[in-house]
Amino acid sequence: MIRVRFAPSPTGYIHLGNVRTALFNYIFARHNNGKLVLRIEDTDKERSKKEYEEALIDDLKWLGITWDEGPDVGGDYGPYRQSERTEIYNKYLQKLKQSGHVYKCYCTPEELEEERKKALAEGRPPRYSGKCRNLREEERKKLEEEGKSYVWRFRVPDGEVIAFEDLIKGTVEINVNEFGDFVIVRSDGSPVYNFVVVIDDALMKITHIIRGEDHLSNTPKQILIYRALGFEEPKFAHLPIILGEDKSKLSKRHGAVSLRAFRDDGYVSEAMFNGLALLGWHPKRDSEVITPDEIIKEFDIKDVHNAPAVFDRAKLKWLNGVYIREILDLEDLTKRAIPFFENFGYKADFEYYKKVMEAIRDSIETLMEIGERAKPFFIDDFEYDEDAKKFLEDESGYKVVQTFYEKIKDKDKITKEDFKKITKEIQKELKVKGKGLFMPIRVALTGKTSGVDVATLVEVIGIEKVKHRLERALEYFG
Repeated sequence: MIRVRFAPSPTGYIHLGNVRTALFNYIFARHNNGKLVLRIEDTDKERSKKEYEEALIDDLKWLGITWDEGPDVGGDYGPYRQSERTEIYNKYLQKLKQSGHVYKCYCTPEELEEERKKALAEGRPPRYSGKCRNLREEERKKLEEEGKSYVWRFRVPDGEVIAFEDLIKGTVEINVNEFGDFVIVRSDGSPVYNFVVVIDDALMKITHIIRGEDHLSNTPKQILIYRALGFEEPKFAHLPIILGEDKSKLSKRHGAVSLRAFRDDGYVSEAMFNGLALLGWHPKRDSEVITPDEIIKEFDIKDVHNAPAVFDRAKLKWLNGVYIREILDLEDLTKRAIPFFENFGYKADFEYYKKVMEAIRDSIETLMEIGERAKPFFIDDFEYDEDAKKFLEDESGYKVVQTFYEKIKDKDKITKEDFKKITKEIQKELKVKGKGLFMPIRVALTGKTSGVDVATLVEVIGIEKVKHRLERALEYFG
């Protein structure tokens, strides 16, 4: 069975690049009836925080990603937090010691920095010289008696070329001379990423490792550890990096890049799923609007592009608008919108929220835009825009509003049809039409010269609010 994993570090809100990795693992697993494992890489004790772990789990679930094993759901291959697997790592370190694949390195940070500078000055790639590789036992003993601390380095075979078949990049070959002997356990006894990730993936029976191409340089090191421990090597797939619109690597300078930020900005999960899936992959159909279920059905890892993917914020916003306007069920959309209504101080019952969403959904691209677009449905005592005032300061415009008020003041309800009937009557009586007819009424009811359909507005807010706003306008401009 295909088994993949997503292994984030809980050191902050999850970045779009990591979300895309999680998403492709999820899609690949579900397309192939496989299993997805969530593993928390929390060995960075200084930066890892429980609240970030909870946040990333919440954000991934919001996006629609579910996993079969993990710290919150359990499974047969736990624990699923690296901080709880120390004894396991120690066991495999002993195995590498016994087989002679590792050795103690006593070089200080200063000595290593000197080596690095010298290599760069000579035009060589910086790599460890192997100074401590063949120390005699008495030399090691002397250094330890002097109180020298040490790390454990993996003994890399000289000149070997590590080759593997990447599911996206094809054949990859890397000469070990490019990196040399590398550290697998720090001087404080804490294991390094390249060591623990191999053990975790092997023991959790991960068959395919799908991750960003920034991990490509780690792969040959990990393959060496797989071989040294006698583990079966998984298949690798390295996803293209994500660039901003300026073609530089996506980062905070391109604006908000965490999934949480897009949630807070009123993006809906299906649009985010759709948009992130298109970063490096495209369906065979022409349309870029493709639902999560359709993506899972059509996805093939072989169709993922090798070239970098460009994150287009405007395109994602457009896509979000499509889901809001055309795809999401009104009831469901309203439920998602309620926290945004409430955050803007707009209080109402569900049915009223639903009517407002029906009225404004065609004019918004994110739920955050509810703040401005929904204002006419909730705010009665608004300011009049400067460019709007002229329509009621004009005698003809004032007369339109006055006549409209006279025709509704004794009514106990008003519908769209009523609005249309009354405006036709005013048109005939006052010999006005177009802007001269509708703009004064709009300004009286909203304070603006553009926005929501006025016939819809009067029906939703109801006759009492309509009367109040007209009375207010007549008093203000009278």
